[in-house]
This record gives sequence, C-alpha cells and structure tokens, in this order.
Amino acid sequence: MGHLTFVTGPVRSGKSRWALERALAWGGGVVFVATYHPDPGDGEMRQRVARHQRERPQDWRTLEAPDSVSASLEALTPAPAGVLMDCLTLWLADRLELSDEAILEAWNQELAAFARAPWPMVIVGNEVGWSPVPDAPVLRRFRDLAGWLGQATAKAADEAWLLVAGCPVPLKQTRQGDLNPPLPGSRP
Repeated sequence: MGHLTFVTGPVRSGKSRWALERALAWGGGVVFVATYHPDPGDGEMRQRVARHQRERPQDWRTLEAPDSVSASLEALTPAPAGVLMDCLTLWLADRLELSDEAILEAWNQELAAFARAPWPMVIVGNEVGWSPVPDAPVLRRFRDLAGWLGQATAKAADEAWLLVAGCPVPLKQTRQGDLNPPLPGSRP
C-alpha cells in the first residue's frame, strides 16, 4: 500500500514547495495532478501555473484537472512512482455547482481509492477559515467545504503537516517513533 501525506496551511506558506521537495525524493516516475482548469482570460493565473510548471522536473507526467483523479491515475501506464496533487481547494472550486453532499461523497470516494493505491501521494490543501467570516453565502459555503474536505483528508492520511512561514509543523505522523504511533494491530 502507498503512503498518503496531507499538507495544508495559509496562502504563500510554502506548501507547494515543501510538497515538491517531498516528491523529488521518490525519483523518476512522479505524476503531478494539476487541479486547476485554466481560464484563458486570467493572465495572472496563467503566470502562476507557468511558474509551477517550471519548478517541476521535466520528466514528471502531468494530469490536467481530471474529473476523477483516482481513475485517471489507475489508468496510467506505467503506474506512477508517486503522486503530487496540488491542490484540494482548486479541486473543490471546480465542483461548486454540485451539492455539498455530492462534493463530500466524491472526495470520500477519491480518498478511499488513494488509500488502496500502491504509490505514495502528497495532497496539498489550503486553510481558508483563518480569516473573517465572508459576507457572501457562496464564500462561506466554499470555506466550510474546504474545511470539511481538509478534515477528511487529514483523517485518511498517514501524515498531516501544517506549513506556516515556510516551516513544516507536524500535525499527524504514523511512523514508528513519531507523534502519533499506530496502535498495535493497526495499519502502519
């Protein structure tokens, strides 16, 4: 079985760079899952995407905003050596036309498939609830859903990290000797 790592934190905290460094340790064969659907009219976002692309090794494969991340990964030949998904909140933003229940169910299905995968995976998310309560209902809904998805991901993950000012803070680790060692008979 693979190993699932969740990294979260505020904007510009170093999450993507930390996740990239984690994935570089896997060597070749890494698949990057880009969850953003490009908007041709958003030049600033295109620049961000281009910067992220330049930071990745050229031999990595990229899946661009697949409808089903797990099904797209399972269909790859050869199979990934590891997977970096950046990011969960953009995955969510692309599904806001669905009901809350449908979004949560879709993500739970993805998490179940990720847990069965034979490769390691890092999922990047965002902590969006640390700011004032938004005045628009759609923004409050997005914030709440992002929080629920983050909780579900951290619960399913073998490790969870918070990045603050470029510093990784361990939230959950299940390897021997770490913060939360597994109970006897549980999955390592």
